[in-house]
Amino acid sequence: MQTRMLRCATVLVIVVALFGTRSDAQGTDPIVGTWVLNVAKSTFSPGPAPKSESRTYVAAGKDIKVTFAGVGADGKSTAGGWTLAADGRDVPMTGNPNADTLSLKPIDAFKAEFALKKAGKVVITGTRTISSDGKVMTITNKGTNAKGQAVDDVLVFEKR
Repeated sequence: MQTRMLRCATVLVIVVALFGTRSDAQGTDPIVGTWVLNVAKSTFSPGPAPKSESRTYVAAGKDIKVTFAGVGADGKSTAGGWTLAADGRDVPMTGNPNADTLSLKPIDAFKAEFALKKAGKVVITGTRTISSDGKVMTITNKGTNAKGQAVDDVLVFEKR
């Protein structure tokens, strides 16, 4: 009996050592992966809508590294990135003419609130919601863009 228990305990220790407890962001955060903008299901005010965009979210310790690439309404390539810190601190971002930092406040595994800032001033706020099946991400943005225009966007992304 003791030999059997010792074997079970040894197997358990080996499994935990090999596979861990999955406490990293990739094991628990449904945002990790590649997302493609569905332009037809999205709305952009004041517009115009971009022609395309894809975002890749990768676990980086407790944070999530985000990169994006796409084609703007003018046909020019767009690209940038940032790191999502789930602690609400401002992090630098590139590729967004409206903002230079982003802060994120998770509500639960599927929803978060965020604020975009330009030169330390909040210019756009919004929410990011992932569907319960993990296949659709909806991002709402409200605020003012770099041109001083009111922004009221709903971006719908589909996971690939």
